[in-house]
Amino acid sequence: MIRELSGTDVLYLVMAMRWTVFLTLLALGGGSVVGLVIAACGASKNPALRYLARGYVGFVQGIPLLVWLFIFYFGLSILGYSLPPWIAAALGFSVYAGAFLGEIWRGALISIPRTQWEAGTAIGLTYLEQLRHVIIPQAVRVAIPPTVGFTVQLIKNTSLAAVIGFVELTREGQLTTAATFQPFAVYLIVAALYFCMCYPLTRYSRALERTRRVAR
Repeated sequence: MIRELSGTDVLYLVMAMRWTVFLTLLALGGGSVVGLVIAACGASKNPALRYLARGYVGFVQGIPLLVWLFIFYFGLSILGYSLPPWIAAALGFSVYAGAFLGEIWRGALISIPRTQWEAGTAIGLTYLEQLRHVIIPQAVRVAIPPTVGFTVQLIKNTSLAAVIGFVELTREGQLTTAATFQPFAVYLIVAALYFCMCYPLTRYSRALERTRRVAR
């Protein structure tokens, strides 16, 4: 039965934001682990590791995010591994985020002058020690803007999880629209809530970037 849009509906939309944030944090956590490995391999002196990292990035980025969600949710269920929607979504987003974060961070690592690497080698640091003590502290300044930019995109891309039954902000908007038949009002509220999540993050990134530039 069609009914009027009420304050309760708006509250449900606001509450659905927590699942969008939850999925984003899961994707960033899993994607960061994968991304660090890909970045380290991509910046390595070992050609085999560089080709492996390049192959992973090219393969994952060549497949739409929606397809990755289908693979983990529908594909694994065909093989007998039925996953809850939130786990399938977290795995799909982690694989996807890992490729992009890995490429972003690899670019930040290789942007550091080669002399910095050579200085680390000259004082006897191993490759991992060079990354930890010399390269990464400098690369962080380079990596902040694109990383936050990708995070903002990731927040908005969580809306795709609705197709496998995960009820986040966009899916809750769909359910509310079906009940009230007021799509314009509902999706204006949804858009405003996404803006409230993304805009402060962008502002914080710019402030953090300025602070690190001054510290430099």
